Amino acid sequence: MNAPLLRLWSWTRKVFPWALAALVLTLVARQARTVEWTEVWTAVLAIPATQLALAVGLAALSYALYGSFDLVGRRLTRAPVSVGRSLGTAAISYAFNLNFGSLVGGLALRLRLYTRWGLSAPTVGKIIAYSMVTNWLGYLWVAGAVWWWAPPRLPEAWVSSPLWWRGVGMAMLLVAAAYVALCFFSRRRELSVRGHALPLPDGRLALLQAAMGGASWLLIGAIVWSLFGGRIDYPAVLGALLLAAVAGVVTHVPAGLGVLEAVFAASLGGARWPVAEVLAVVLVYRAAYYLLPLVFALPAYGLSEAAARRRSGAGQAVGEAPV
Repeated sequence: MNAPLLRLWSWTRKVFPWALAALVLTLVARQARTVEWTEVWTAVLAIPATQLALAVGLAALSYALYGSFDLVGRRLTRAPVSVGRSLGTAAISYAFNLNFGSLVGGLALRLRLYTRWGLSAPTVGKIIAYSMVTNWLGYLWVAGAVWWWAPPRLPEAWVSSPLWWRGVGMAMLLVAAAYVALCFFSRRRELSVRGHALPLPDGRLALLQAAMGGASWLLIGAIVWSLFGGRIDYPAVLGALLLAAVAGVVTHVPAGLGVLEAVFAASLGGARWPVAEVLAVVLVYRAAYYLLPLVFALPAYGLSEAAARRRSGAGQAVGEAPV
């Protein structure tokens, strides 16, 4: 690639996320001004208790599945930590990640909790990396398949050409397939990213990563779909969720606050579904998947800190005891 193309690519990488963030946040502000929030609250109260219970149950299952992503890194790094502690650490961190951002939950909290169990920082870094690969590998093939098969219908302010979305979907499927093929056939058994080397799993484990990551996104989509009571096509709901996930990452808004709601309202609301009902479903989803797990994660983290202090105090007492 020659120098002008490199400069163009560097400029595009810097500008595109900010342009997308400005577009999404503009839509958020515009949507907030036009919404009748009393209608949204009425729609929230109209959601049946059975659908709420199903959504909470699916959310618990989703957290358990997401927590198992860390078991991939645990196996590949041979980390001396139990399965239960790994699952608990991942679940607590995920709740913090969703509500406070990836730097707090995905990185800092995970590092603190794992190092408390005796793992080194480089080992924790690899566990986090394998978890991220599993998550986004699943995203790539699920979103690629959805956008190829059922391109989202969006307002004119968004890129709405079905051909464009099918091209993006095909590219995502190819990237996911390339990772799996690399794990099967590459002679160089490590992946280098910005000077950091990550050993590649074997092909069978890469397929397992793809299955786990994909199942996680499909399950999250099922949570939102269940709150609609099955009255809207699952691929349409899943496509909106996948688009909102990327918009939330790009805009860096904590918990995707407002971004999630705007994307769902833009892709599913209007002529297809009353905006008030769409927003009601998204707010209940946020309560079931973001806030309720945090209610449990906060005391769980506090108990973990207290247990660590007791272990530290016991160790100092033993060290100070006379021989």
